Amino acid sequence: MKFLHTSDWHLGRSLYGRKRYAEFAAFLDWLTQTIEDEKVDALLVAGDVFDTSTPSNRAQELYYRFIYRVAASCCRHVVVVAGNHDSPSFLNAPKELLRALNVYVVGSMTEALEDEVFVLQANDTPEVIVCAVPYLRDKDIRTVEPGETIDDKNAKLVEGLKTHYADVCAIAEQKRAEFKSAGHDGIPIVATGHLFTAGGKTVDGDGVRELYVGSLAHVGEEVFPSSIDYLALGHLHVPQAVGSAEHIRYCGSPIPMGYGEATQEKKVVL
Repeated sequence: MKFLHTSDWHLGRSLYGRKRYAEFAAFLDWLTQTIEDEKVDALLVAGDVFDTSTPSNRAQELYYRFIYRVAASCCRHVVVVAGNHDSPSFLNAPKELLRALNVYVVGSMTEALEDEVFVLQANDTPEVIVCAVPYLRDKDIRTVEPGETIDDKNAKLVEGLKTHYADVCAIAEQKRAEFKSAGHDGIPIVATGHLFTAGGKTVDGDGVRELYVGSLAHVGEEVFPSSIDYLALGHLHVPQAVGSAEHIRYCGSPIPMGYGEATQEKKVVL
């Protein structure tokens, strides 16, 4: 099964007042063609689809036209999670309609964690389990207490992230065990995330902002459960693996978001 991992499109972003819709359209045309050429089975979009929480009509048109074209292609599944630039409610609004096209959208942390775990199937045969974890907001993963220091806040944020991934992956692991007992062995677990990892590379002027006000909360690779076979991350615009973990990686932004990215080789990950 072939996956394609992309993120940080920032549809609608301007560069010093210059609209860039033609560039975004060219990228999405290229991505649609690449999905066909490479016979991609599932597309993972790891957040920051839009640049603002109130995207323009033109940005929305680009997004929905792309979703429609991919749903009609060889790509059988699309998973979209929100980033810190996205509006969770805006992304979530059409999710029931998009589900009919095998497009799974998670705009924010769900009340029932099972809603972040999807089994992608072919002819009723399970192929992969996806833990579709979106950008986790401060209020989702930490309680505020009076007299907290920055270190306290950082520690609670990292612990909140770690707990959420552990809980979601436990559901996936249980599903995998059930499938194994039913004769479907070796089903991989693929996860998404939109966060800042420790040691992550950025460049000046790329527009990447801190995720939590007054806190760094950069997480290490040890935060993620070992049961994850591939972790598709978004937020950082430089393509990179996380630490020594080749299976945990950022694909980066598809087009330069600022002059600091001008000489950077842009990627999606297959």
